[in-house]
Amino acid sequence: MIAVIQRTTDASVTIENKVTGAIKNGLVVLLGIEDADNEEDIAWLSKKIVNMRIFNDEEGKMNNGLLDVDGDILLVSQFTLHASTKKGNRPSYIKAAKPDVAIPLYEKFIEQLESDAGRKVETGEFGAMMEVALVNDGPVTIIVDTKDRK
Repeated sequence: MIAVIQRTTDASVTIENKVTGAIKNGLVVLLGIEDADNEEDIAWLSKKIVNMRIFNDEEGKMNNGLLDVDGDILLVSQFTLHASTKKGNRPSYIKAAKPDVAIPLYEKFIEQLESDAGRKVETGEFGAMMEVALVNDGPVTIIVDTKDRK
């Protein structure tokens, strides 16, 4: 799994002119799933996201996690995170999991995030054409790949 994590003060997902998920203070997580991903990746990445200390403390240092600031999560599936641009100018998405593999993992990831964060996770809709709007606070953007575990 690859996650692009962005700290935000305002974010939303709109599908066919209808807002399907919205948050204020918290994290927007763009999630790419590949065939090799499993429940171990889900558990590791969820804990990493919820506990990542990227929110400012009273002294302006990034020492607080999502739970410390009572933040929310907006999760958006994004297969294009697995794009390969090695050949030519048209990206290949061969590494991205097909829906029959990706959807159950995506749904389990939502459940794990909700459990770890202790709150509902706002989402887009898997496979839909979405408009994602966000104010990137900082800006703070972190990329995490469960295959690297860094």
